Formats: sequence, C-alpha cells, structure tokens
Amino acid sequence: MLYRSHQSYCHRLQHDMYFLISNSRLNEQVVDKIILQLNRVYPQILTNTEAEKFRNPKASLHTRLSDLIKHLQKNGERHCQEFYRALQINAEQLYNDLPSRKILKTTDSADIDTDKEKCMLNDRGPVFFLACFSAAAGFALFWYCCNSDAKVIGRSRRILGFSPIIIGRHVRNICMLYLEDISRN
Repeated sequence: MLYRSHQSYCHRLQHDMYFLISNSRLNEQVVDKIILQLNRVYPQILTNTEAEKFRNPKASLHTRLSDLIKHLQKNGERHCQEFYRALQINAEQLYNDLPSRKILKTTDSADIDTDKEKCMLNDRGPVFFLACFSAAAGFALFWYCCNSDAKVIGRSRRILGFSPIIIGRHVRNICMLYLEDISRN
C-alpha cells in the first residue's frame, strides 16, 4: 500500500493502529494525556462522557486504545487529524516512528536518503581514520627524526621526552635510544 501526502488521516490511522496497539508502545499516562487533549483543547473532539469511557481504568489499555481509534475513524477526518496532533505533542518520538510517517518521509523527500548519505561519508569507520592518522603521524615523526641537522635532533629529544601521554612509554624509550645513537654518530 503506497501512501502519498494526500492520503487521508483516517486511512493512515487504520494503518498505524496495529503499530500503536502492539507491544504496548503507548503507556497509560500518554493515552490519558491524548484523551484529555482531545477532550479539553479546541476543537473539542471527545465529549466528557466519551473521554471518561476511554479513560476507564477497569478496561485494558489495549481495548481502550483500539476503541478510541475506531471511534475517531467513525467520526471523520478532522477527528483523526487531531489525534495525530495530540500524539505528536505528547509522544513525539513515537509519532515520528509511525509507519505512515516513515512512508510519507521517503515519498516526500527528493530521492536523498540522509541516513544513507551519513553512511557514505563514514563508511570506513573510526579504525580506518586512526590507522591513517597514525601512519601520517609516524611518517612525520620519522621524517623529523631522520633529518641530519643537530638542532632538529635536540628538539625532537625534548618533544619525545615530554610526551609519555601521546605515545606509550616503551615506544618513547625506543625513540629516545634511536635519537641518542644518531647523535653519537
């Protein structure tokens, strides 16, 4: 079933009903907030007796929610639209995860999938970055240390002497021994 931006709210609610009811996605408090909003906020969608019926703690949450959705679908497009508005206000993350919202987002976008674009930019991961950075830093350090200028060796000895945090102690000791051998020759 393909959804477009002109798809009615009642049809979308019919499709989303199974998602909303399954696995207790909506808890008692959120359902009560939605019912109260549909009852108290203009335009008033639910009368006081309807709101009391759907907030009855004796009935299970699953039953109350499915009865509420069926009631809204019977009363028309505006009622379903206000339900979606109340859901967005009271449970925005769940509203964004609705199947009809995901379908609308993918059909409304201009063939650009931002999640796929993010993966394309970061497809090699942090290990690749660290490997490249380590290779570049190692090459720069090797180039700097292999220079025959005596001033450079003295500077690199000072830098390596104060850098136990940047590189490991064993690596620093090996580099210091190498620099001492070079300065003796």
